[in-house]
Amino acid sequence: MPKGYYILLLVTASLVMHHAEAQTGKNYLQVIKKHRKAYKKDFLKTPNAPLDRKGVKSVRFFEPNPVYRVTATFEPVEYADPFDMATYAGTTQPYATYGVLHFDLNGAKHELTVYRSLRLQKIPGYEDYLFLPFKDLTNGESTYGGGRYLDFRTGDIDNFTLILDFNKSYNPYCAYSDGYQCPIPPEENDLNIAIPAGERAYEGGH
Repeated sequence: MPKGYYILLLVTASLVMHHAEAQTGKNYLQVIKKHRKAYKKDFLKTPNAPLDRKGVKSVRFFEPNPVYRVTATFEPVEYADPFDMATYAGTTQPYATYGVLHFDLNGAKHELTVYRSLRLQKIPGYEDYLFLPFKDLTNGESTYGGGRYLDFRTGDIDNFTLILDFNKSYNPYCAYSDGYQCPIPPEENDLNIAIPAGERAYEGGH
């Protein structure tokens, strides 16, 4: 192997490691802090949201943990048939499977399915919206018993990979109040591990 090529590999590896450290260091903590601040503000801007300014103060999160930010391999699912995803209100909503995420976490391999809302797909601005509802072993204890959600856009998938950051996982509206049609995470998205990351159980009165 030519010496120049070997040096190039070392430089490239160094840059990749530096980028990874930046993403999981102080800069990453600022990213999560900014994300959570915007998340809380959305309650106050969204019509019919379940929380007011006082309620938002009771929203809690786990401390940001880069361990729960993983790179997943995206496996697309083509020609998926639409199906009705059940909600906690006893209704259903039309979805289609978009793909499967394969990732390693805590020394084991896992997978989660990503869905596309056929209803939102028709709304301008949400054509590329992707939905990932999941459950894990923290549900009913430190997190909401009905599971939590993650959102993506199709553009977040890069060369068949996607950053899966559980620090950004959030509660459905049903965690705060009754009367909302919150999708129930399908059984295929039940993780057999605990994910102590993202939003915690709400203790504001519901």
